Amino acid sequence: MKGDMRHYPIVSDATAAASGLMVVLGFMVLIWIASIVRRDASLVDRFWGAGFVLLTVWYWWTAPVPAGGSTWLLLTLVSVWGVRLSVYLTWRNWGHGEDYRYQEMRARAPGGFALRSLVRVYLLQGLIMWVVGLVLWAALRRPVGLGSPWVWPGVALWLVGFAFEALGDYQLTRFRSNPANRGRVLDTGVWRYTRHPNYFGDACVWWGFFAFAAASGSWWTIVGPLVMNGLLLKVSGVALLEQKLVATKPQYRDYVARTNGFIPGPPRSAAADRR
Repeated sequence: MKGDMRHYPIVSDATAAASGLMVVLGFMVLIWIASIVRRDASLVDRFWGAGFVLLTVWYWWTAPVPAGGSTWLLLTLVSVWGVRLSVYLTWRNWGHGEDYRYQEMRARAPGGFALRSLVRVYLLQGLIMWVVGLVLWAALRRPVGLGSPWVWPGVALWLVGFAFEALGDYQLTRFRSNPANRGRVLDTGVWRYTRHPNYFGDACVWWGFFAFAAASGSWWTIVGPLVMNGLLLKVSGVALLEQKLVATKPQYRDYVARTNGFIPGPPRSAAADRR
């Protein structure tokens, strides 16, 4: 039919979800093989954002309905977020070798690290990516019009999150590039209002994506942003990073005392007295 933006292959909802899992796990296996060649398991971090772009394109390609206005908008938002994140992490880590987290894992199991990293790093992250990405599956399988009351609040959340994430990364990169700041704590810009603007931004981005799924009635996909929030706050994000910073930077305890940990807010008044 003229004007019909259907594409092929068209598969059922369950098949699309299952095939999405296979696609993302296959993608992770390819990155794992590259990590074995390069002896750098932290390659997985560089492809985290790109993996979601791949998953989104797959769900769009297998959708059984014509692409609605929200489809193109969501494809754009996911692509901008995911490509920026992967490019930034690749640029930031280029030439710095393997991240300390994976070095410690390698030291604990030098003989069986390759297989362990496949299961505990790559396949696990692939599974998490698939679970979190169910919001994208739901939104793309049942697109809504741009007039939906959920779409634009979702875009607003995405804009706030993307701004915090990108600005936080940019300001931290500039701060670290100055040798005079070695050992110091960044507490200006967006870092004045939250100790983890990039993680807060990432959380907002995913709640924004969830709004697209909620618009289609798929409320159960709230599991995606909840899992992402849990990872950012309790597992690989805030909790892990703060343990390291408190141990390595004496000034960080004072920064913790005066600055919100996650949700941005004005610095606490006690800071002026202590400084």
